[in-house]
Amino acid sequence: MSNILARWLDSDIGYSFRRSPTAIVAAALAFVCIFCAVFAGWVAPHDPFDLSTLELSDARLPPAWSAEGRSTYLLGTDDQGRDILSALIYGARISLVVGVVSVVLSVLAGVSLGLLAGFKGGWIDTFLMRVCDVMLSFPAILVALLIAGVGRAMFPNAHDSVAFGVLIIAISLTGWVQYARTVRGSTMVERGKEYVQAARVTGVSPPRIMLRHVLPNVLGPVLVLATIQVATAIITEATLSFLGVGVPPTSPSLGTLIRIGNDYLFSGEWWITIFPGVMLVLIALSVNLLGDWLRDALNPRLR
Repeated sequence: MSNILARWLDSDIGYSFRRSPTAIVAAALAFVCIFCAVFAGWVAPHDPFDLSTLELSDARLPPAWSAEGRSTYLLGTDDQGRDILSALIYGARISLVVGVVSVVLSVLAGVSLGLLAGFKGGWIDTFLMRVCDVMLSFPAILVALLIAGVGRAMFPNAHDSVAFGVLIIAISLTGWVQYARTVRGSTMVERGKEYVQAARVTGVSPPRIMLRHVLPNVLGPVLVLATIQVATAIITEATLSFLGVGVPPTSPSLGTLIRIGNDYLFSGEWWITIFPGVMLVLIALSVNLLGDWLRDALNPRLR
């Protein structure tokens, strides 16, 4: 593992990373968020899902409040007596899982369709691009809101896992278009190059040419776009949860915490909504900064 890290640091991308203080700070912040989210069970001081540990008498306590015989809540508690710090850690896990899984599904669908449209051309390209145009004519959040609302209406008493699945599908169906258009344009450039023509002359099948030759040469922009889209997916999940059609209300999602805190903001309990909002901004900002650095590192003309 140390040898792999050393080789990466000695590479061009590693050198660019070491010379960029912004990328280092963003990576450190993202690492802390991911580490806390993955090991939430060990890092969080309380379990917000354990209803037996909640005390309504501890509801809406201010940050760092403590008294004899009670626990100290560093960031205060919400309206149910849940520790805000623990809820943020578990909420970051929910946001990261939804964001990463939805982006992975979007990449798989968008890259596959874009590669097919750019390499085959003809009516396949025309049909897929018209579908992309239709999808782009509607705001992404509106499409996700519609899909999530319809899914919750179809499965009103479904398990929480079904609700998470509907949310991930709603975000994925609004994100694949950008990957498809990006890969399609890069594939149309690559299919006319000499190495593709040589592969065709030697009798290599079109699917093998697309997967073994064209695909590796069009993944650069996809990696940059996917990194940035993770932040967009996390914000979309928080927006849907804030509107009440995202994750189940019992889950301490960042968007749910912001919505709950919004009801108490003007009564003085500012910490219920401020801290989740700051957490959401930090996660999205760190991922976006890493995406900007990766774009510059993979494009020598931007250095």
